[in-house]
Amino acid sequence: MNKISSNTVKADIAGLSVFASIREHPLIQAFLVLLDADSEYALIRAWGGFMAAFLAASVDASSTWYSAITALVFRTDNEFTRIAEKVEKAEKKDREPSPLLNVLVKTDLERLSRVAAFDISGFGFNAADMVRKAGFETAASHIEECARVVWETEMATKKSAEKIVWNGERLSTYIRVKGAGLLGQYTAFRWNRGGTSGRDVSHLQPVLNPDPVTLSELFGYEDQRNAVIVNTLRFLEGKAANNLLLYGDRGTGKSATVKAVCNEYAEQGLRLVEVRKENLMQIQTVMEELSMRGLRFIVFIDDLSFETTDDSFTGLKALLEGGVEKKPENVVVYATSNRRHFVKEHFDQTDDPRAFDTIQERISLSDRFGLTVVFTAPDQDEFLFIAEQIAIRRGLFDTGEQTAALRTRFRDNAVRWERWFNGRSPRTAAQFVDWVSGGEGFPWE
Repeated sequence: MNKISSNTVKADIAGLSVFASIREHPLIQAFLVLLDADSEYALIRAWGGFMAAFLAASVDASSTWYSAITALVFRTDNEFTRIAEKVEKAEKKDREPSPLLNVLVKTDLERLSRVAAFDISGFGFNAADMVRKAGFETAASHIEECARVVWETEMATKKSAEKIVWNGERLSTYIRVKGAGLLGQYTAFRWNRGGTSGRDVSHLQPVLNPDPVTLSELFGYEDQRNAVIVNTLRFLEGKAANNLLLYGDRGTGKSATVKAVCNEYAEQGLRLVEVRKENLMQIQTVMEELSMRGLRFIVFIDDLSFETTDDSFTGLKALLEGGVEKKPENVVVYATSNRRHFVKEHFDQTDDPRAFDTIQERISLSDRFGLTVVFTAPDQDEFLFIAEQIAIRRGLFDTGEQTAALRTRFRDNAVRWERWFNGRSPRTAAQFVDWVSGGEGFPWE
């Protein structure tokens, strides 16, 4: 028998208030259908649906019912979690939850702790007995087998499982570091604009498979990366930090540097939000939404350029400096560009009597980035160094053991590669090593 009855957990789920959104999760819906099954046939069907939902909600092979429920609690986005996320220090609170909210949260967490403690494997074994007595031997065996796997997983993870302390203060501490809702689940986002019921809707869309590049995978350009790292650390510490422009030749690692820095400090509450050029008209809306959150954000604008000084150009310029409304303290803008002044130049503009004013307008945006980090194309020695370091990291050879002939062949082919293809850059070096990893057979051989 379950120590906690089916009726108890059904009542607990029904009574959720602040965490009421958990009730609508597919796993909880499938669980309620299972508890309400009123015949052996309905029980067989409900068990199958519940197992499918449980599998879909599992983080990894060692997930349990307990860990699934705690994950739902951690990932919930509601008034309480938003307040908890905004509290930077326990002794310095921007906003206190109301007494009523504290009571509702306490009650909800008590309810959810009982739901998490429900004996799923025990329920499964009982269900198998009922189904077997009704003559469904094969179905009973299947339910029994699933229940046994659930029980074995619970036993294997019981000692090492990280258990949530079911009170609001400890949950607040967790959320303060990790973030609430989607911000607690993902580290990289894209500002997305879509249409719903005839209205334009803008929102943060999580990047499900972000680029995992790390700082240790990037070679060369140490001074440039150090400038970005130092600025980012100042930002995370709440000190004055600059908006950054990473400017230079294509393929030199500007975007990779921004992504690697965000990956490096994600555990410290840093999140990356990419805003594409076509959405720059909404940059103020982006800032307003991020300003209401407690984490720190790098708004990333990749390959920034304009055909003309249009409204998005003017809006971004005002946001960086000069507008009526101040940029939020928890946001910095990191942009990459191959153009120093962003706007494409046309030869016919040289005869424009207002050419000086036009040039000043273009320069005005780049000047508003507090720090410009320049990435220039490497010379041949730097290019070969980067290629060799990438190859060593991937285990293609060890410089301490390789023969001089092997190293000479690698370097000679790297030089030919950059001449045949995309020129000298870290990107070209990585593409060359990719080719070598798959077996040489170069086009020139």
